[in-house]
Amino acid sequence: MNWLTHIIGLDNPSGYWYLFWSGLGSDITEFAVIGALLGVLRKYNCHIHGCWRIGRHPVADTTYIVCRKHHPDGAVKVSDLP
Repeated sequence: MNWLTHIIGLDNPSGYWYLFWSGLGSDITEFAVIGALLGVLRKYNCHIHGCWRIGRHPVADTTYIVCRKHHPDGAVKVSDLP
């Protein structure tokens, strides 16, 4: 069990919280940044399954936003919609 406390960073008597935040706890912000980037990608991604392009063109009468390649009428600007 001594090896586990060493990997987590809790085997030094200088303070457990200091060791946690400078060891395993420092990765929490990295996971948060990666999660935020994936959330932004999911929000602005084309709604067609498997398409990685950025969706900028709304489809009429729906809430979908697709890329220029997958839009049924070609590239339509937001200002052109009724």
